[in-house]
Amino acid sequence: MDLYKILAINPGSTSTKIALFENEKELYKKTLDHSNEEIAPFERITDQYEMRYNAIMNILKEIDFDVRELSVVVGRGGLLPPVKSGAYSVNDVMIKRLVEKPLLEHASNLGAIIANEIAKPLGIGAYIYDSVAVDELEDIARISGMAAIKRSSFSHALNMRAVGIKVAGELGKYYSDMNMVIAHLGGGISIGMHKSGRLVDIVSDDEGPFSPERSGRVPCKKLMDMCFSGDYDKKAVGKMMRGNGGLAGYLGTNSALEVEKRIAEGDEQARLVYEAMAYQVAKGIGELATVVDGQVDAVVITGGIAHSKMMTDWISKRVQFIAPVVVSPGENELEALANGALRVIKGEEEAREYVDSF
Repeated sequence: MDLYKILAINPGSTSTKIALFENEKELYKKTLDHSNEEIAPFERITDQYEMRYNAIMNILKEIDFDVRELSVVVGRGGLLPPVKSGAYSVNDVMIKRLVEKPLLEHASNLGAIIANEIAKPLGIGAYIYDSVAVDELEDIARISGMAAIKRSSFSHALNMRAVGIKVAGELGKYYSDMNMVIAHLGGGISIGMHKSGRLVDIVSDDEGPFSPERSGRVPCKKLMDMCFSGDYDKKAVGKMMRGNGGLAGYLGTNSALEVEKRIAEGDEQARLVYEAMAYQVAKGIGELATVVDGQVDAVVITGGIAHSKMMTDWISKRVQFIAPVVVSPGENELEALANGALRVIKGEEEAREYVDSF
C-alpha cells in the first residue's frame, strides 16, 4: 500500500491548528496560539500569513520532521465566491482573490495561502477542501424576502460533511443516499440540510441560533433602529453581532464550560440563556426539516459544544420527533482536510480548478 504524508492546516482567529498524517493515521497534532501582541501589527488577516507560516515551519523543525517527506499540503478553504463541495487545487487566481478581494476578512482565508507557500518549493500539490464558502443551495433557498439581498451559503461545511459521511457509514449507508440535518455547535453555530449528498440549505450564524460569541438572528427593525440611532458606529454594531454577541453579551463569557459551572452553582440567568441557545438550535433544525418535507433520516449534532451532555440533551428532547438524533462531538476539521486530500492523491476524487471573474 502506498503511504502518503499529508500536512493539514486550519487557521483560526487566534490560533493555527496543524496535523501530520500518514494516509488516515494521525502522526502529530498541534495548536499554535497567536497572542494579541503577535496579531496586533497586522492590518489585514492575510498580512499574517508569513508570521503563521514561520510558526508552522519552526514547529516542524522542532519535531525533526523533514518537509520533503510530504506528499501534499491541504488548508482550510476561505471565503471565496461560491464554490462546490470537495477539493480545489490552490492556484494563482485563488491566491489573488483571497489577498486582494476576499468576500470577508476571515482567518480561514490564510489556509490556501500558507498551504501554497509550503507546497510550491517542494513541487507538490496544495489544496483546499470543503471551503467555508461551499454553496450548493437550491434556487428556492436563495430568495431572502428582500430583492436587494440574495441568500448565500457560509457554514461549517468541512466538519458537517465529514461528520455526515462518518455517521452514514456507521449506519451502514452512504452519505449520498441520506437526508440529514447537521448542526455544528462551536464559537459560531450553523446548521445544514444535507439532501442526498448536497448541502442544499443552511441556517447560517447570522440567520439562526446565537452562539458563544455571535448574536445570530435578531429582530431586524430593532437592529435597524440601533444602527441609525447615532449611538453606535458600524464597528461597534459588528462587534455586538460577532465577538460580543450570544453568551458573551448576556453572561460576559464565551466559554460554555464556564456557563455550565455557573449553572451547577445555581445561576438561573446562566441556565435561562444557555437553554435558550439550545432552544434556538432546535428551532433551526426544525426549520430545515421542512426542506425535505420532513423526510429526514438523521439529526446530527457536532462541534465542540456537542461534548456537553446538557446542551445535546436539551436539543435532542425537542427534535427527536423528527428523526433519530446522533451526537458526534468535536471539530474534526484537520482529519477531514487530510482525508479529502488523501482521496485526491489516491485518485478517488478529482480536485476542481478554481476560476474567478473579479
